[in-house]
Amino acid sequence: MMAAVAAGESTVTGLLEGEDVLNTARAVKALGAGVERTGPGRWTIAGVGAAGFRTPTDDLDFGNSGTGARLMMGLVGGHDVSARFVGDASLSSRPMERVLKPLREMGVAAETAAGGRLPAVIRGGRLKAIRYAPPEASAQVKSAIMLAGLRAEGVTVVEEKEATRDHTERMLRAFGVEVGVQTRAEGGPVVSIRGGQSLRAIKGASVAGDPSSAAFAVALGLIAGECGATVTGMLDNRTRTGFFDAALQMGADLKVEGDGQATGEETMRIIASASGLRGISLDPALVPSMIDELPIFSVLAAFAEGKTKVTGAAELRVKESDRIKAICAMLSANGVAVEELPDGFIVTGLGARGVPGGGLVQARHDHRIAMSALVMGSAAKNAVAVDDIAMIATSYPEFFDHMATLGASVERDGQ
Repeated sequence: MMAAVAAGESTVTGLLEGEDVLNTARAVKALGAGVERTGPGRWTIAGVGAAGFRTPTDDLDFGNSGTGARLMMGLVGGHDVSARFVGDASLSSRPMERVLKPLREMGVAAETAAGGRLPAVIRGGRLKAIRYAPPEASAQVKSAIMLAGLRAEGVTVVEEKEATRDHTERMLRAFGVEVGVQTRAEGGPVVSIRGGQSLRAIKGASVAGDPSSAAFAVALGLIAGECGATVTGMLDNRTRTGFFDAALQMGADLKVEGDGQATGEETMRIIASASGLRGISLDPALVPSMIDELPIFSVLAAFAEGKTKVTGAAELRVKESDRIKAICAMLSANGVAVEELPDGFIVTGLGARGVPGGGLVQARHDHRIAMSALVMGSAAKNAVAVDDIAMIATSYPEFFDHMATLGASVERDGQ
């Protein structure tokens, strides 16, 4: 996205070529950027620069990607274009008003389907800066406002309720944009961006490994057998590593080493060994930094001794599925006692190798539920089945290859 609006040609390596990323690439190409894949994980993007985006001739289809759709609404909003945003059934059921409300205050025109959902028509133009305090902790909302603020008149300010992922701030700086971040004694940081700044293309940008993907391999190493797992080049950012902090609190045998840098981000190597885990009450302050990892965290809880309690995670209700219900259904179907809470769940763990398994999990169009269920099956007494795995490619196309490398046996459609 940022390379698409920068002046000049950017080159990127290490790109995770999941469907979410590929759909975003198609969207920026439809808006006028030059996009070319030059090899595995290697891409060249010719930015539109001062000329800005052009109105696309077709819909912008984001498939299953809420991040792609919401951030692009902010980016498109600053350009004198009109674009229709669409997605799959899961994305079309997810709320967009949390992003569109502040964007409308800035001057973006937006028309949506009933309930503020996709499809949505976004009309950009001349924007004014705002000062906004999102009612919920959301990096997507913050990022959409900041991207719109690039072309707004004045200084746009976002007052965070609590710290959320800061990849947008880091990446903007890598592209030459000045971003202000002020810490506060209470509440999250205050982030600001002055409108009218231009982005400069980057040659040789590298993408750090995804902690959300790495969590599945690490979990498999902790609960299945003695082989363990090693992940290299993974993003080391406190706003994304809550899962690993929580696993350590459960008694996980994790070794962490520095592993270099990647375009403004530190990276690390994690070595996970089979561990006896214990249940914990998860600190709600960790939830924002592991919100996408809570499904696989619930699997760790199932193999821990004692109860694990998660609260402060109401955001899970509006993910690709209602993930609280999906997590509870996944565990219950495989013999694990779990209590659903309004903002979380309580899992009664059965210890190492104690999960009966043998159940059929409904993925509910949710890639993280599908992958979590398959990891659970790798260590359960009986195989775990998932009704649909097609959506796994949205975020982690190499999932099955990596599972096989770690010794897990996955059969697809009876094969």
